[in-house]
Amino acid sequence: MTTPEPMSPITEDDIADYLVNTPDFFERHASLLATVQLTHPQSHRAVGLQERQAQMLRDKIKGLEHRIMDMIRHGNENMILTDKLHRWSCDLLVTPPAQRAESALENIRELFQVPQLALRLWSLGAEHASAPYAQGVTESLQSLAVSLETPYVGPNSGYEAVQWLTEPAQAASLALLALRPAPGQPPFGLLILASPDPQRFNSQMGTDLLERLGELAGAALTVLRATQD
Repeated sequence: MTTPEPMSPITEDDIADYLVNTPDFFERHASLLATVQLTHPQSHRAVGLQERQAQMLRDKIKGLEHRIMDMIRHGNENMILTDKLHRWSCDLLVTPPAQRAESALENIRELFQVPQLALRLWSLGAEHASAPYAQGVTESLQSLAVSLETPYVGPNSGYEAVQWLTEPAQAASLALLALRPAPGQPPFGLLILASPDPQRFNSQMGTDLLERLGELAGAALTVLRATQD
């Protein structure tokens, strides 16, 4: 006579699977719902199923409200930044070409609260070749600009361009922007933004605003370049 194999104990997964696959179970045993007791997440007291479901719904609504408020806040912040970029562009375009480089830096400092900035341009016309922003440009810096298809944002890793700043030792984080006459063309300048805050410019931040800033600066300052035959 064959001895029957012992039955495996019923697990929680078995119960969960049964309830999922038997949707009419609580219709046939409706009285069970009134006796189910769960633990309240805040007070840790026992509560009924309906109260626990209501609490879960309230928590979900609260989470959605927080997400909506975050979206509104980010939207307002983006509008403020866009407005500042627009004002900066307008001011730059009405500035005489010979004064645009200095004006660009001063307006960025004031509008975007950047502690330190520096700018270097090359391949300029003879009338601008002796300007401060045309000095100290090495081949390695020009090569760096060529390599920057998008702005660099991150820690000060000993970039040569940091020495252009008034206080290089105070530059904990940087943004490096290559300036081009138009997207896809070789750069003729490099703009550096620096902050003593290590997180002001970090690798996790978006660079859309910086990209627009670099494109506009490149377009506005291209009038300083030597005439291209």
